[in-house]
Amino acid sequence: MTFFSKTLLTVSAIAITASFAMIQPAAALDDQQKKEFGEFIKQYLVEHPEVLLDAQAALEKKQDEQRIAQSAQAVAQNKDAIFNSKNDVTIGNPKGNVTVVEFFDYNCTYCRHALPDMDALLKQDPNVRFVLKEFPILGPDSVAASRVSDAFRKLAPEKYAEFHHTLLSSDGRASEDSAIEVATSLGVTEAAIRAEMAKSPNNDSVKATYQLATDLNVTGTPAYVIGNEAISGAIGLDAIQQKIANVRSCGKTTC
Repeated sequence: MTFFSKTLLTVSAIAITASFAMIQPAAALDDQQKKEFGEFIKQYLVEHPEVLLDAQAALEKKQDEQRIAQSAQAVAQNKDAIFNSKNDVTIGNPKGNVTVVEFFDYNCTYCRHALPDMDALLKQDPNVRFVLKEFPILGPDSVAASRVSDAFRKLAPEKYAEFHHTLLSSDGRASEDSAIEVATSLGVTEAAIRAEMAKSPNNDSVKATYQLATDLNVTGTPAYVIGNEAISGAIGLDAIQQKIANVRSCGKTTC
């Protein structure tokens, strides 16, 4: 039997078996028919394992499309809180035509690794607006460092980007003490920081960020919001730039 004949026979067998299965529900098949049907499917998959790869790829594509659609809906419902919160700091071009929002924690190792991505992006693309959203989720030290950071932002907003970069890139674990050390090195006294922390704690803004993260299905750091999509993980400069290019081209991260 030729290859063409075998292929035709296999296709015909699948069509006949599928037709039979459609006519007779599984419950209507007797044990022998079920066994034969199962053995046929198993044998076909053994002989054509690439079908499984095609099915896996199709499943992953479908799941990714569903995730992006759900993400787009969540972003649309929380647009102002994501892109225009008074508790966040904007760096880069405040009038840039694409905004990148980063959820970060000062004790997040991956956030530290992603810091050069932000630096390179802002250097290479003068039309990006970058929003820093503090999301202290890695324990009490992260919460304490965030409180100092918030007080520093209120006292010296023009120096916040430098504070952020210095603390995030420093060795060791970020804490209240290390954050205050960075603040004082930039000209804000410890007394002023502690007074601001007591007068204007950031509990409500942290709670709001936690709720926003829940709405966006953000469970870790770093996470980004670009255009219509919330993205988890340090995806790298190239991926960020591609999504920005897509937003400029078609208004979405995937065109």
